[in-house]
Amino acid sequence: MKKNLLIITLTTLFSLNIMAQEPKTKADSVSYAIGFNIGSNLAGESFAFSIDAITAGMKAAFEKSTPAMTPEEMNAVLQAWQEEMQNAQMATAEQASAENKTKGTEFLAKNKTKKGVQTTASGLQYEVVKEGKGAHPKATDQVKVHYKGTLIDGTTFDSSYDRGEPITFGLNQVIAGWTEGLQLMTPGAKYMLYIPSDLGYGDRPVSIIPAGSTLIFEVELLEINPKE
Repeated sequence: MKKNLLIITLTTLFSLNIMAQEPKTKADSVSYAIGFNIGSNLAGESFAFSIDAITAGMKAAFEKSTPAMTPEEMNAVLQAWQEEMQNAQMATAEQASAENKTKGTEFLAKNKTKKGVQTTASGLQYEVVKEGKGAHPKATDQVKVHYKGTLIDGTTFDSSYDRGEPITFGLNQVIAGWTEGLQLMTPGAKYMLYIPSDLGYGDRPVSIIPAGSTLIFEVELLEINPKE
């Protein structure tokens, strides 16, 4: 339904002459606003669209005249174009991920030489800010924590401190770096966790976290298996 509505509004717009002056009627104003929004979206794409060809195609559809391409040809062209764009996006994402992994590897290599930083067999690095007391949580336990997450450039991407409320979760429900790192802690402890991408989100971007990112967390373990 939405697709049909978009086609109708687009063809209505392009059946009109391109306005070189201000819209005079309500229909002109609505059509112009829709056209401007559509043009803005298309202008943001990397593909070099032809306004003349778009106009010709819409005019043919609106006037129900014989199109220059058969429906099969149009479907084939659009499918090939979509695949091409998807492949280009994947290639860009893979390149960005590889670059971020390289930066992360360099950061971790330097970071592990800092006094107090320890590295586990998995590659996780941690630094004890404050030790706690009691038992260590197991991977099957729930924990309550306060935390702040940043990228290696210092960008904060999440913080329970900023929200003013700690978070409770199961240790087997989070990224591998957290599952491992929290099991090293005891209640009351505060650690810095330096998590390589393969123990984080890997090659997929999450929210404002770019693909392949090394993550830094300040984590404070408040409770193990907190009461609901």
